[in-house]
Amino acid sequence: MRNLKVAVAQFEPKDGDKAYNLSVIEALTAKAKARGAEVISFHEMCITAYTFQKDLTREEMLDLAEEVPDGKSTRQLIQLSEKYDIPILAGLLEVEDDRLYNTYVCVDKNGLIAKYRKIHPFISKYLEPGSEYVVFDLKGWKCGILICYDNNVVENVRATSLLGAEIIFAPHVTMCTPSSMPGRGYVPDELWQARHTDPVPLRLEFDGPKGRRWLMRWLPARAYDNAVYYVFTNPIGYDGEHLKNGNSLILDPYGEVLTEIKSFEDEIAVATLTDDKLELAGGHRYKKARKPELYKNIIGADHHSETKPVWLKNEAPVPDKVEELPE
Repeated sequence: MRNLKVAVAQFEPKDGDKAYNLSVIEALTAKAKARGAEVISFHEMCITAYTFQKDLTREEMLDLAEEVPDGKSTRQLIQLSEKYDIPILAGLLEVEDDRLYNTYVCVDKNGLIAKYRKIHPFISKYLEPGSEYVVFDLKGWKCGILICYDNNVVENVRATSLLGAEIIFAPHVTMCTPSSMPGRGYVPDELWQARHTDPVPLRLEFDGPKGRRWLMRWLPARAYDNAVYYVFTNPIGYDGEHLKNGNSLILDPYGEVLTEIKSFEDEIAVATLTDDKLELAGGHRYKKARKPELYKNIIGADHHSETKPVWLKNEAPVPDKVEELPE
């Protein structure tokens, strides 16, 4: 039986502060290695931070972006992977031939293993969409990557699974924003500021329909329908002006939660993946039962893709972020 011990991470990034964000990535990588993890995964654009990019000019985006794998941040990830002897997955803003991408990389001590570009970017009009799915070998497992909104589109998950992925790494910056779904919305800043003295109201918000309850409507289904492990990561605290709930977790091919971070702090959680579930899960049988001749022309028909979420369309005001006072 194949086993793989995977760590998910969450932390509060600083906008555009790559040095700080990489220092947290190092600290959490060291923590994961000490707990026996063989791989660690971080959230979407964790090296640069994400939401603040919606207000950047193209020139500011280009100043923030780096080449992959020759840019400074990817090289530093490789050095960290060598130092702690553990593969690292992390996200950044990539530039290639003056084109900008929301990119997620997997590296080990020998260099770049895989690079994936988000297919459904929307945070900035200057971002180009990725044009291919990525499946790669990691520690004897077939792995895929889908970034945030990419996971909402069921066809992306099915395609990645059919290409052989047994694990899907799903880095996000999500939840706690308005939506057409009842109950969704921003979490008040005062609850975050009181998290150490009165944590229950914040946890109820984070685990309710604004956060985890929304996530658990669909993410377990992606794992279950496709008989894959899902490695979900998300920031905790503020990413730009948006308060995020973390809840980084790992789902098995049955759609069951193996591990989840419930802390309000920078933290990791670790779970062991076993290959027996890949074929025991119902999704394995359902993929075998498919009849693509019935629907290949329906699914493949011409279609105009619209990605922009409700909260960005409406540009709804967000609660003011209060600067924390020293304790």
